[in-house]
Amino acid sequence: MPIHYSRKLTGRDRSKAGNTQLGCILAFVAGAINAGGFLAVQQYTSHMTGIVSAMADHLALGAYEVALAGIGALFSFLVGAACSAIMVNFARRHDLHSEYALPLLVEAVLLLCFGLLGARLAGVDGLFVSLTVMLLCFIMGLQNALITKLSGAEIRTTHITGIVTDIGIEIGKLLYWNGPSPINPLKVSANLPRLMTLTSLLGFFFLGGLIGALGFKTIGYVATVPLALTLMLLVLVPVADDLNRFARNRHK
Repeated sequence: MPIHYSRKLTGRDRSKAGNTQLGCILAFVAGAINAGGFLAVQQYTSHMTGIVSAMADHLALGAYEVALAGIGALFSFLVGAACSAIMVNFARRHDLHSEYALPLLVEAVLLLCFGLLGARLAGVDGLFVSLTVMLLCFIMGLQNALITKLSGAEIRTTHITGIVTDIGIEIGKLLYWNGPSPINPLKVSANLPRLMTLTSLLGFFFLGGLIGALGFKTIGYVATVPLALTLMLLVLVPVADDLNRFARNRHK
C-alpha cells in the first residue's frame, strides 16, 4: 500500500474523500464481523437497539437471566466507545500522527485474538455473556466511536438504520417537485455526493456481511484474520511515523 494513501486513510490530516474511503472499508469490516459473529455466538453484536429492546422484552416476560445477557453486551459496546475516545483524545493532546490509527490498531489486535482464540473464548463466561460476545461488542463500540469522531458524526459503520434513513431522506429530496411557492422560494435539492456515500456504506456493509458469513461457515473463526491484517496494514504508516519521531527525540 502506498505510504501517502495509508496516511490519507488513517492519518490525522483528514479529507472528505479519505473519510468516505475509510468508512467504506470499516463498513465492510463491521458487516463481516456482525454476520460472521452471529454464526459464532447466535447474536448480532453491533445492534444495540435490538439488544436493548430484547432486554426490555425479556424483563417483561420474566426471563431475567436472558435480560442480563444484554447488559454484558451493552456494557462492552459502551466501554469500547469510551476507550476509542480516550485514545483519540490522548493522541491529540500529545500531537501524535496515529490519532485515529491507534483505535484501529487495537481493533486489529482484538480481531486477531478472536480469529485465533474465539473458539476457546466462547466457552469462557464474562459479564452475563461469553467473552466472545463481549469482545465483539467492544470492537464494534470502538470502531463506531472512532469513525464518528473522525468524520464529525457524518459517517457510521456498525449499524445501518441511520444510513438507510438518510438515504430515504435524500431520495425524498431527489423526487420532490419544486413547484411555484409564494411563501418560500428556496428549492429542495438532493445532496447527490452524500447519497452516493450513504449508498456505498450500505453496499459495503452488505458485502462484508455476505463474505463474513460465508467465511465463517467455511473456515470458522480464522475468517477474521484477513480483516485484522488489513486493518494493521492501514495503520502501519501513521504508527511508524510516531515511532520514528519518538526514536529521533530519544536520540537527541
